[in-house]
Amino acid sequence: MTTDAFFEVTESVQSGVPIVNVRGELDVSTSPELHTWLAEAISHAPQLLIVNLTDVSFIDSTGLGVLVGALRDVRTAGGDLRLVVTQPHVNKVLELTGLDKLFNIVPDAAKAVTA
Repeated sequence: MTTDAFFEVTESVQSGVPIVNVRGELDVSTSPELHTWLAEAISHAPQLLIVNLTDVSFIDSTGLGVLVGALRDVRTAGGDLRLVVTQPHVNKVLELTGLDKLFNIVPDAAKAVTA
């Protein structure tokens, strides 16, 4: 289910690792849906969770807050969360906010699983 025509969240699994794939604008109106998907994935206590932001066209502070909260929850449960980021504008936002130091950021999902 999506709340916006320009937003979609799907889940896949690669080598036993759950990957939450995000497409479109991640903002105040779409962040609740991502939060729901991430909370469900985290409820299964994965050792590793990948959030694929390759197809994210925009991200605001609300979206960043959802990602930081998910990272906290995964680490509290003894796991790790990695971000797949290929878009320069998403990388720039992570750098400007200092979140590039907090997250393990990788260039593709295959590397995220094996990194």
